[in-house]
Amino acid sequence: MKHWIEAARLRTLPLSVSGIIMGTFLAAEKGFVNITITVLALLTTVGFQVLSNFANDYGDGVKGTDNADRIGPKRTIQSGKISPKRMLNAMVITSVITAVVAVVLIYVAFGSENFVFSLTFFLLGIASIVAAIKYTVGSKAYGYSGLGDVFVLLFFGWLGVVGSYFLYTKELDWLVFLPATSIGFLSVGVLNLNNMRDVESDKKAKKNTLIVKASLSFGKIYHAILLLSAIYLSLLYTQLNYKTPFQLIFLIVAFPLGIHLWEVIKNNNPAELDPELKKLAISTFIFAVLFGLGLVL
Repeated sequence: MKHWIEAARLRTLPLSVSGIIMGTFLAAEKGFVNITITVLALLTTVGFQVLSNFANDYGDGVKGTDNADRIGPKRTIQSGKISPKRMLNAMVITSVITAVVAVVLIYVAFGSENFVFSLTFFLLGIASIVAAIKYTVGSKAYGYSGLGDVFVLLFFGWLGVVGSYFLYTKELDWLVFLPATSIGFLSVGVLNLNNMRDVESDKKAKKNTLIVKASLSFGKIYHAILLLSAIYLSLLYTQLNYKTPFQLIFLIVAFPLGIHLWEVIKNNNPAELDPELKKLAISTFIFAVLFGLGLVL
C-alpha cells in the first residue's frame, strides 16, 4: 500500500484542488452553494490527478526517462517497487472510478433537463482522462513535445476554475477567467520548476520540454512572468469586482512567492530546485483559499 501511496504523489493534491476551491468560492460569492457538488468536484479532480501521476510514473518509467540522472524522488516503476503491468492496471481502475464519480457530479449539477450541459461536461471529463494519460504515455505524448505548459493552463486553470464555477451557476462570467488564469499560471510555474530541475536528464531522454527547447535562463524569466502575471490578474479582478479591502487578503501570499522567486532566480544548481516545487504548490493552494475568503467574508 505504501508504494501505491508513493506513486499517487499526495504532495501534488493541494495544487490540483486549488482550481476547484477557487471556482467554488467565486460561485459562493454569487450566492450559489452546494456541498454535494463541492465534494464530488474535489473527488473527481483528485482522481484525475492520481491518474496523471500514475500515468507519468508509467510513461517515463517504460521510456527510460526516469533513470539514475533524474534529480527528483525516485518513482515506483523506476525503482522496481511496482511493475509496469500493475501500474497500467491501476490506471485503468482509476480511470473507471474517476469517470463514475464525474458522471455522478454531472447528474447532480445538471440533472436530466440540461442535456447539452451534461454532454459537454461528459466530453470534458473524457478529455481530462485522455490528457492525464497522454502527457507521458504513447509515442506522441505531448509532454515530450513542450506542450505540457499549455495543457496545465487549460485543465488546472481554465477548466478547473471556470468549469467548477459553471457547475454551480449554470452561467459563464468572463471575468472568472482572470483568477482562473492566475491559478493556471501558478500551476504552470510548478511544471516549469519540474522541467528546470530535470533539464539535463530530459535532454538525454529526448523529452523536449519548453526548458529543453529554450534554456535554464529562459526558464527563470518565464517563471517570473508566470508568478507576477498571476498576481496582476488577481488584482485586476479585484479592482473590477471591488467591494471591501478584505478582498486583498490574498496578497499575503505575495511574500512567500517573492522569496520563492528570488531562490529560483539566483539558483545555479537545478537539483536545489526540488524543494521549491512543494513551496509553490502550497502557496497556490493558500492563494486560492485566501482569495476565496476575501470574496465571501
